Amino acid sequence: MTYATQQDLIDRFGETELIQLTDRVNIPVSTVDPVVVGRALDDASALIDSYLTKVVKLPLANVPDVLVKTAADIARYYLHGKAAEKDSPVTTAYNQAVAWLRDVSRGLVELSAGGETPAPAGGGSVKAVAPNRVFTRDTLRHL
Repeated sequence: MTYATQQDLIDRFGETELIQLTDRVNIPVSTVDPVVVGRALDDASALIDSYLTKVVKLPLANVPDVLVKTAADIARYYLHGKAAEKDSPVTTAYNQAVAWLRDVSRGLVELSAGGETPAPAGGGSVKAVAPNRVFTRDTLRHL
């Protein structure tokens, strides 16, 4: 399951940018390559799933808008590849998306996804067993 679509990328970043990033056949570039876009979106979704699996049961019933934006920012960064400069808006958006995912996985940010929350790890309560008391009121009375 991908969290964003090719159309989401076009809506957010423009078709011209997507054409420039994906068309590796035509000179001059003229079309969006759906295979390249699909690979970037799949990779972005896999990264998102690796963080979300700790806090919600996957797949999600409803994808919140924040995950669409996060997937789009990550996929855009993947499409830029090594051409993404360290201080560029593309890299900044990617770093913010990953930091947000990290916060979600730690429970610092709540994801209202409509999914089921997994059961907490562990067995629940602790049971302690100790031997009978050696010194009681009756045993100490005759001393």
